[in-house]
Amino acid sequence: MKTLIFPSNERGTKNIGWLKSNFLFSFSDYYHPLKSAFGTLFAFNDDYMEIGKGFGIHPHINMEIISVLVQGKMNHIDSMGYSTTVEPDGVQIMSAGSGLRHEEYNIGENEVNFLQIWIQPKLQNIIPRYQLRHFPKEKRKNKLTTIVSGEEGPEHCWINQNAKLSLGYYDKDQQINYSFNPTNMCIFIFLIKGSISVNKTDLKEKDAFGIWDTDNFSVNCLELSEFLIIETPVNQK
Repeated sequence: MKTLIFPSNERGTKNIGWLKSNFLFSFSDYYHPLKSAFGTLFAFNDDYMEIGKGFGIHPHINMEIISVLVQGKMNHIDSMGYSTTVEPDGVQIMSAGSGLRHEEYNIGENEVNFLQIWIQPKLQNIIPRYQLRHFPKEKRKNKLTTIVSGEEGPEHCWINQNAKLSLGYYDKDQQINYSFNPTNMCIFIFLIKGSISVNKTDLKEKDAFGIWDTDNFSVNCLELSEFLIIETPVNQK
């Protein structure tokens, strides 16, 4: 097993007033030669957006873009005709494919905190698509819930990549044993809230942990905790 920790206090940061971003990988004005991606996980941003502010209409092409809303409320409007509202525990995906344009604004009464995740696509120039699902905490207590997958299904969002994203929300002293196909796959764990131990490595809030060259690992919850597990190809081969 090989591992790599991404401490929260070593993230890149950018503060433009209405938007405060924390970058786990090189993004925007932040560059780190050893943190450009993790497998096909290309970007992982922990963003905070002020009330009434947001991202104006802008384009994307050939990227799988996932937003996990931790707190607050934001809208989504895009060139495909979708106009939605994303609330806490909401997850939206955009398969940008051959190209789309979209906007997101904080339309609630509190600061928005959302995880912006970019994964490189399996196929280029597909027809763009959008999905939104909600995963209330009370329905996923003490179980690992698939929120995004490379396989279609009625309960989760699906993307154009052989990847899987799962949310965990567990009480103190719960243990999760996770098995996966080690062939060309790696794991990225982000701790949203609480404290956990991953294979005896302790993580605090907003730390992340990478795992590869194994087929299993365990998560022990040291207190009530919420975390995100991303299983994604090491590369496109």
